[in-house]
Amino acid sequence: MGAAGHARGAHRGRPGPRDEHPAHPVRTARGGLIVDARAVLVESFGRVGPTVHRIVDGLDEATLTWRADPEANTIAWLTWHIARVQDAQLAPLAETEEVWTAGGWAERFDLPFDDSASGYGQSADDVAAVRVPADLLLGYLDAVTAATSAYLATIAGDDLDRVVDHRWDPPVTLAARLVSILADDLQHVGQAAYVRGLAERAR
Repeated sequence: MGAAGHARGAHRGRPGPRDEHPAHPVRTARGGLIVDARAVLVESFGRVGPTVHRIVDGLDEATLTWRADPEANTIAWLTWHIARVQDAQLAPLAETEEVWTAGGWAERFDLPFDDSASGYGQSADDVAAVRVPADLLLGYLDAVTAATSAYLATIAGDDLDRVVDHRWDPPVTLAARLVSILADDLQHVGQAAYVRGLAERAR
């Protein structure tokens, strides 16, 4: 869930989900449909960035940092957390350095956290510390999205069954880890949309 209390509300009048490029199913000889799992992952991860852009583009600092109550998360923190979760968890899978440090984003954001911070377990004060403009938030998210797309392009269907974490019972496969990352991101995308709706209605 990330940091403390998520605001709840309604975000109305925004464009719907991107559906121009759905994952392409393959019809079998018996008429059934087989959908390539990798294509579904590519499509699903590919929707995160554009959806966040529709929420965040053009927002001023007051809206980005608006809070439903003193413990609630802000759009700025949620957007940063969305990108950090994807970046921090995918980099080890791809065996690459995180975009956060490799691309100089940690220096540009200049947050009062360790470079390894991704938002988990942070306090209300930590949430308030994320005060950066929309273009910086979206720039980092776009860079992470590009890195994710590049990694997903390298995996084959058989790779998804590979165990990537033996600390759990059952062990975590690559497919399960990717779905977990995606689920966390999508949850926070929805929260950011709700917070924007609340902020606009509070004006």
